[in-house]
Amino acid sequence: MELLGEYVGLDGQQQRLRVPCEVPADADPYETLLSGVAQMRDLVTELFGPLVQQEAQDRVAAPEEALDGDDEDDAEDENSTDNRTNSDGPSAKRPKPPS
Repeated sequence: MELLGEYVGLDGQQQRLRVPCEVPADADPYETLLSGVAQMRDLVTELFGPLVQQEAQDRVAAPEEALDGDDEDDAEDENSTDNRTNSDGPSAKRPKPPS
C-alpha cells in the first residue's frame, strides 16, 4: 500500500509525493496507514512551506491594498437583496383581504 500526491504549480512544474505504507504481517494495517498519512502531511508541509511564507511576506509588504477601502464589489454587495437574511426569522405570509 502507498500514498501518492501530485502537485502542479502555477509554472506547470509537476511534483510528486510518495509514501510507502508497507504492512508487516503482525501489524495493524490501519495503524500503518495512519503513520503514512502523518508522513504525507509532513511532506506536504515541506512542499508548501516556502509558498506559504512567500505569500505571508507579500501580504505584510502590501497591507494598504487590503485596507484601502476601495473594494469594487462593496456597492454591489450593499445593493444585493439575495444575500440578506431576516433576523426575525422567515417572512410571514399575510392573508389576502376579502374582495
